[in-house]
Parts: sequence; C-alpha cells; structure tokens
Amino acid sequence: MNRMRYHVLHRTQYRYAWPVSDSRQLLHLTPRDTPTQRTVSHRIDIDPEPVERARRTDYFGNVLEQLSIGSAHDTLTVTAESVVDLTPSRAAGATRSPAWEHVRDRLHQVGPAPLLDPCQYLYASPHIEPLAALARYARLDFRRERPLFDATLALMRRIHRDFEFDPQATTVSTPLETLLRQRRGVCQDFAHFMIGCLRSLGLPARYVSGYLLTQPPPGQPRMVGADASHAWVSVFCPGLGWVDMDPTNCMQPGDQHITVAWGRDFSDVTPMRGVILGGGEHAVEVQVTVTPEHEAPPAPRPGPAQPLERG
Repeated sequence: MNRMRYHVLHRTQYRYAWPVSDSRQLLHLTPRDTPTQRTVSHRIDIDPEPVERARRTDYFGNVLEQLSIGSAHDTLTVTAESVVDLTPSRAAGATRSPAWEHVRDRLHQVGPAPLLDPCQYLYASPHIEPLAALARYARLDFRRERPLFDATLALMRRIHRDFEFDPQATTVSTPLETLLRQRRGVCQDFAHFMIGCLRSLGLPARYVSGYLLTQPPPGQPRMVGADASHAWVSVFCPGLGWVDMDPTNCMQPGDQHITVAWGRDFSDVTPMRGVILGGGEHAVEVQVTVTPEHEAPPAPRPGPAQPLERG
C-alpha cells in the first residue's frame, strides 16, 4: 500500500498577565512509531530556552518531554515540528473477530502475558467511569454473539448519528452522564463516551491523541494553523490487535490520522500541562497545520539530542 508523508506543525503560546518566575511543563508532542507509522524527523523549539530539559518514555510507551524554565517571562511558546510517514494496513475486520462476550470473558480470566496490556484499559480512569447508563446505550449494538469488530463499528456509527459537534457545549471536566443527556461535544468527549461504553461492557478500550488531515474547500488554499489536535478510540480485538475507531468522523483511521500518544483517557496524554509560579490570568493560542508531502515545507532540522530514559 502506498506511503503517505505529512509535515505537522503544532504551535502553542501562553501569554500571562504578570511575569512567570518559574515554569515546569510536561509535553506529549512527539508522534509514536507504530507498525503503520514512522517518525522521519521531529523537533520541539521552546521560547524562552529551558534551563533543564529531558526526554523519556512514559508508562504507556509515549515520548514525554520534561522542561523547566527558570527565567522570568510573560510569554511561553512551544513549537513542535514533525515529518511522519503513514503506511496503512489492510482494513481491520477483514478477518472475522470473536463474539464480544467471548472476548470479555477471556479477559476476565487468568490468561497469558500478552493479555495483560489490554486488561489495564478495562477499568475506571480520571475522566471515564464505567456506568450502567453507558452499558444500556451500548447494548443496542452489542447483541448476543455479535462479532466484536462488527458491534464496535456499529457503536461508532450510532454515536456519530446521535451526537452533534459543538465546541461550546462541554469542558474537559464535563461528566459522561451530562454528555449522554445533552449529546453535544467535541472529539475528546466522543472518544471518552465510546471508551466508557466499551468498558461498561467489560471490554478494553484506550484513548488515542494525534492529528487529522483536513481538506480546505475546493479552490481554496490550505490555511496555516486551521487544523487541531484530534482524539479517537482503540479497542482490543483478539486476532486483530488494537483496532482504531473515530466516532467524530465515523471512520476507521487510515492514512489521514497521525498518532501521537495513547493512554486511559485525555489526562494521560495531555499535549502540554504543568505548573507555574506567578503569571496571574493567562490566554492560550494553539495552531496546528497538517500538510501532505507535496505541499509541505522542507523537513525540520534535527534538534539537540536528548537523553531517553525508561519510565
């Protein structure tokens, strides 16, 4: 299958009302390498320059950048630039998957070591609590003996039909019960909701963060900074491994989804979070641009080597 190459530019700028004297930040901005994705080049530029900076692998295998800024500043700018190759695999589901109840029962028994990884995605996490209401919603698609892949695909499609994209409807802390009632939100909400439905049935699902190539209107140029971070779902299916589903766009991620990190929910893979001393009120601006190779600028220069620690 043909390779697709993308250039990704992700710029975040914080502007503070008062000077910040000390800032400690954690960044999940480095795309992962997977069987279908390879990071060709990557760098992160930070202004002002950190006094300490290190890179390590977090618990879930994501690249985590840690930095400390000790000089006074009223603006913090973080620019991540990546070149990524995608080689999509054949369509998941081409091989028949087991019935969803069989998968559930197998994962709740003592089994071989390869099943331990999906088992950690069975339980509640900071933003996702398995609920009876979510199980009831999901069971309309998870009928008795239905193959797991088919049922999950049907659930994704129904969430896409039932929920409306509305950036003003939710915040990062909106509970899933509220989301189910109002049925409006953004990609992060829809991913959390679908994961909650699957976990409520006893099935492992994880949260995936990354980028999505968007197309400008016909005849219009691609707008710099008009894209955004994206989120979708990955469900474990024996025989197929982890299978990605995007309920926001009602599709299986392929050659337009770039994976950065995965975890139990958004709290494990926040692109940028930290603590500051001072600053007062602040404003943040985020710009993301995903560009196909034939439109892209030259590849970023390699940044300074950072020690990689296992964590």
